Amino acid sequence: MSKTRSAAASAGPARRGGPKSDFLKVLHERGYVHQCTDEAGLDAAALKGPITAYIGFDCTAPSLHVGSLLAIMMLRKLQQTGHKPIVLMGGGTTRVGDPSGKDESRRLLSDEEIAANMAGIRTVFERFLTFGDGPTDAVMVDNADWLLDLRYIPFLRDVGRHFTVNRMLTFESVRLRLEREQPLSFLEFNYMILQAYDFVELWRRMGCVLQMGGSDQWGNIVSGIDLARRLEGAELYGLTTSLLTTASGAKMGKTAAGAVWLDPDMLSPWDYWQYWRNTEDADVGRFLRLFTELPLEEIARLEALEGAELNEAKKVLATEATAMAHGREAAEKAAETARRTFEQGAAGEGLPTVELPRAELEKGFGLLTAFVAAGLAKSNGEARRHIKGGGARVNDAPVRDERAVLTPEDVTEAGVIKLSIGKKRHALIRPIG
Repeated sequence: MSKTRSAAASAGPARRGGPKSDFLKVLHERGYVHQCTDEAGLDAAALKGPITAYIGFDCTAPSLHVGSLLAIMMLRKLQQTGHKPIVLMGGGTTRVGDPSGKDESRRLLSDEEIAANMAGIRTVFERFLTFGDGPTDAVMVDNADWLLDLRYIPFLRDVGRHFTVNRMLTFESVRLRLEREQPLSFLEFNYMILQAYDFVELWRRMGCVLQMGGSDQWGNIVSGIDLARRLEGAELYGLTTSLLTTASGAKMGKTAAGAVWLDPDMLSPWDYWQYWRNTEDADVGRFLRLFTELPLEEIARLEALEGAELNEAKKVLATEATAMAHGREAAEKAAETARRTFEQGAAGEGLPTVELPRAELEKGFGLLTAFVAAGLAKSNGEARRHIKGGGARVNDAPVRDERAVLTPEDVTEAGVIKLSIGKKRHALIRPIG
C-alpha cells in the first residue's frame, strides 16, 4: 500500500503548480476532489490521452437518488474532458450488499428485482452521459458477468490470500458497524474483496485505470489498486469526493417526505425543482459548482447575493439542476409553476395533480384522506398534525377542522382544488367523471 497517499500529501507537478489535465483542473475548480492516491501520476496519464475510469452502483432500488448525483457528475466531467466513463452496475455485488454506512444488512433481492432495478437506473444515466461505441462514449457493465462465474476455492487461493483480516477490520465500513455492536455477516465481509476484484477485472477487460467514489469507499478503492499491482503489476489510481451533507449536517438525497429520486416517475420534476429551491443559504455557491454547469464567474456573482436576492440564486440552481436531470422544458415549466403559485397565488398547472371521481366529492371527501392521496402527508395522523399546527390550507385558506370534507363547492374556477402544507408544498385535486 506504500504507493497510495492522500491528495493533500501527494507530491509532483499536479500539486506544485496545479493539475495540467483538463479533467483534474475541472474537478478541483468545482470542488469535487477529496483524496487521490497519486494525483501527479493520474494527471500525467490524463494528459497523454483518454483514460478509462469507473464508479460502481449497486442495484438496490429502481432509481438512484440525489445522494448519488455527485458520483454521476464526476463521470459526466470525466467524459466532458475527453475520457471514457464506465458505469459499473453491481448485478453481482448487490447479491452481497455493501456494508458502508449501514447499521444493518440490506434485504437480499431476487434476480428479477435486481434486473428491473438495473434497467431503471440505466435510464437515469442516459440523461447525464453519452453512451456508444466511441473512444470516449460511456459504457454500462455488469459485474455479475465475472463474479457469478467465480469458483470459490480458486478465488480464495488467488485473490483472498492478498487480504488480511487485520487490515479489513480497520476499514471504516467494518469498523463503524463493529463499534456500534451491529452484526456484520460473513457475506457482507466479502464485499470489499469483490469490489477490489472488480477493479482488476475492469483493467483486464477494458484498460480501466481509475476508480472514483465517495470517501467512504477509500479503503475499498485502495485495496483494488493494491490487488491489481500484486496480481498484474498494474499501476492504477483512486480518487474520492467528500460524502455530501448540507451546511446543517443533513445527508443529501433524503427529506422528511422521502428520497429525492432522479427518476421523474418516482419524483416529479416539480418536486425535484422544489428540493433545490429549498437549499440552505450557505450551500448555494457550493451546489451551483457541483450540480450545474454555469460558468464559475456567474456562480461567483450568484453566491455573492445577500438577503432576499439570494432567493434568485436558489431559483437558478433549481432550474439548472432540474434541466440536467429532467430536461430544460420540464425545468422551465417547474420554475414558471413556482412563480405563478408563489408570486401570483395561482393554482399552478404544473403542480402534482391527483384525479378524483366527482362522485366522491359529492359524497364528501375527507380532508385527511385528501392530503394523503395528494402526497402531502404519509398518513392521516401526519395530516392531522399539520391541520392542528395551522400549516394546512385549501385553496390558500387555512383549515382547522380535521373532520372537514371536500365537496364540489371547493372546486375553483380552474376546475381544481388546491391543497397546501406550509408555504412550499402544494398539490391539486382534479374532479373527473
